[in-house]
Amino acid sequence: MREVKSNKKNPLTKFFIKICRIFGFEIIDQSNFSIPTSKKTINQSISIPGKRSVTLPLGKVEITRPVKSLDIILRTCMSVNMLTQSKKRMFEKNKEEYTKRTLVSIAKSVNHAKNIFKNTKFKIYVVDHNSTKNQIDSMRDILKKSKISFEILNLELDKFSNQIKKINEENKEVTSNQKSNMSNIHQSLFLSKKNSEDLTYFVEDDYIHEKISLSEILYTYEKIASLTEQELIICPTDYPYLYTQSENTKIFLGENRHWRQIDQTLCTFLTSKKIVEKYWNELTGMCKIEHYPFEKPLHNIYKKELCVSPIPSLAVHFTNINSIYGLSPNVDWKRLWEENEN
Repeated sequence: MREVKSNKKNPLTKFFIKICRIFGFEIIDQSNFSIPTSKKTINQSISIPGKRSVTLPLGKVEITRPVKSLDIILRTCMSVNMLTQSKKRMFEKNKEEYTKRTLVSIAKSVNHAKNIFKNTKFKIYVVDHNSTKNQIDSMRDILKKSKISFEILNLELDKFSNQIKKINEENKEVTSNQKSNMSNIHQSLFLSKKNSEDLTYFVEDDYIHEKISLSEILYTYEKIASLTEQELIICPTDYPYLYTQSENTKIFLGENRHWRQIDQTLCTFLTSKKIVEKYWNELTGMCKIEHYPFEKPLHNIYKKELCVSPIPSLAVHFTNINSIYGLSPNVDWKRLWEENEN
């Protein structure tokens, strides 16, 4: 990428800028931090979704794996405060409040991404279990205001819970809350397999997102998939428990975040339809037997496929403040909470 000092009054400079635009080159005026070919400042993105990823001063990566669509499948259950704990969450609100803020944050992030990824289709699905009519109406109002295509579905609990083994890998009886959770994941996987054209984001209802989260994830998916020539899995959360031991990793550069390879996640992750179909038995197996740890089938997949998470986090898991599976480090939790009030 060549550096030049632009002068708007110089006809030769104007002509040179036009030629650079025709051939797809970018030029930088380092005297005033502008990019005259794109009419942007040096701090603004000059990447073009589906075509190229540009990182200064490294240059560009040609996108060979554009994202066609993104389906977000949100699993909700406002009647259960914590799946496996009796502890209170950070801010000590009712579960309904975390679910609503999660949905608000996702809607904001989708609309932000839609303005950038104009050729990508977006849709939000909510698979709900046991929430009240008023709570569901509240979610519907949030989605209607967002002007995003959406569907709200009830969990078909009997259809999927009958496939769950009653005794888990710890030789304990599977709780009713865990059965509904496993059934919801199962139904979400079927929903993805049936309706998704490309990427699916499986997400729980206590993850509050940064506004740029989905655009950054899509930028990163296109870039890394184009560089590695393979599909991948993206976790939006920088979990604190992944720093409890020293491990070798790989570092990737996204649009606004660094990304590192990880080998563990919880059950909030994004991946492609190809990965879902390739590992269908492993993914649905997680919904039929309660493993220990619960996400063990996912971790086995990560031994074969690339999984990355951002530094710092793009979504925060709002659980108890002492949980190492929750609050991401180096994030302003209070700001994120307040920005996504319904």
